[in-house]
Amino acid sequence: MSAHDQLVLYLCEITRLLWKLMLPLLLLCMLLVAVLVLLVLAVRHWLQSTRNARRAREGRPTVAFFHPYCNAGGGGERVLWCAIRALQNRYVDINFVVYTGDLGVTGQQILEGARQRFNIVLPRPVRFIFLQHRVLVEPGLFPQFTLLGQSVGSVFLGWEALTELVPDLYIDSMGYAFTLPLFRYLGGCSVGSYVHYPTISTDMLSVVRERNPRFNNPDFISNSLFLSAFKLVYYCLFALLYGMAGSCSDVIMVNSSWTLDHILSLWRSPNRTSVVYPPCDVSAFLDIPLEEDGDRKCHSIISIGQFRPEKDHRLQIRAFKKVLDRRREGSGVREGLKLVLIGGCRNQEDEDRVLMLRGLCQELGVADRVQFKLNISFEELKRQMSEATIGLHTMWNEHFGIGVVECMAAGKVIVAHKSGGPKLDIVRPFDGGQTGFLAEDEDSYAGAIEKILALPPDSRLQIRHNARQSVARFSDQEFEACFLEAMEPLMGTLER
Repeated sequence: MSAHDQLVLYLCEITRLLWKLMLPLLLLCMLLVAVLVLLVLAVRHWLQSTRNARRAREGRPTVAFFHPYCNAGGGGERVLWCAIRALQNRYVDINFVVYTGDLGVTGQQILEGARQRFNIVLPRPVRFIFLQHRVLVEPGLFPQFTLLGQSVGSVFLGWEALTELVPDLYIDSMGYAFTLPLFRYLGGCSVGSYVHYPTISTDMLSVVRERNPRFNNPDFISNSLFLSAFKLVYYCLFALLYGMAGSCSDVIMVNSSWTLDHILSLWRSPNRTSVVYPPCDVSAFLDIPLEEDGDRKCHSIISIGQFRPEKDHRLQIRAFKKVLDRRREGSGVREGLKLVLIGGCRNQEDEDRVLMLRGLCQELGVADRVQFKLNISFEELKRQMSEATIGLHTMWNEHFGIGVVECMAAGKVIVAHKSGGPKLDIVRPFDGGQTGFLAEDEDSYAGAIEKILALPPDSRLQIRHNARQSVARFSDQEFEACFLEAMEPLMGTLER
């Protein structure tokens, strides 16, 4: 027998063996799938039995908000507390729960923080469920593949929340979309979501595709064709999974026109999606007087926002340095101008970032003119607002921009980034009049600040008047009305 015939015979034997094994392998796969399905059904039955027992014991339904950083003090937390307040005022026979990972404080301290920072007092107590594994959604745990790591971590954190308490209605108020199918299909809950910022967006895909360096697209990736192509494939696959998870939501609320466009393109659920502008405490700033500031000896530039990398405080400091240098070259002095950075620190990573920003101020020689105000009270925020002339915002593609609205309500001349919510929704002409300025790099920010300072006091005052009048559509009252309208279909499913 020739070598060729032996090879053919050998291949025939291999094929015959594989064919004999195919049926057992197929049966084994079917058995494993059946076991998995039965396991899922058993877990679902156990979770729903737990929910029914709790309903029988308490005699009323429970609405739960998933907000692991509810004590952070940012705009997302203001949305959380205003949403709960609105629901409590409307529905008196429903229990409310907040899943949080803030382990170093009590529930009472969290509510007191909401009162101090946002001037919000809930009409009734809420129950807090303290999650032990919030570290699973910390970005520092995933130096690479951060989006995927945090999303997988959110599933495990959501499982911890679900096993602690199975609600009747689950609301993700912080953007952890991968928890939605967990609560819907395993917990059997109705689910809703309020999206502040899509986990991934078409803009992020464009940045990688065009190989532009950003805080989330470092130089070593943008400079490499292979790494950029790999990251683009990774982002596309992640966007597909993100869209599938988000589409599980029965009601989808987004906070701006920019977010709406991206969520519609990713989640593809237009009939369930609506814009609900976040609540801004506009009325709390209306008592700040609007007066000409021509006799002011020192102009203050104020920035409001958590110390997160995407807020780009480095750009603010560098633009401020450029303004000081230009004023010094023009007049020989650089007196009468200071920058005040106000924001909250969520964790050690944010505190380290503040130290880095302080170091940048030292390096640029502006440390004596830049002040940091961390986790300040609402009263202190208003005081700083009343003393400021200009409001500053530098985040690229900010989903909305509560800090921008607050500055405009306080009568400050705003300079915001020319993108996202500030461009599409907030810094818009009002009755044909200007309400602020938009910029996108150091030169344009410095130029806008110089232009504002060079305006006659009466011209600045007119812009401030326009800005204050234009932001009435972002009040707490408007948010509550729109939020309750969007939530009504879900709330109607709760059996009393």
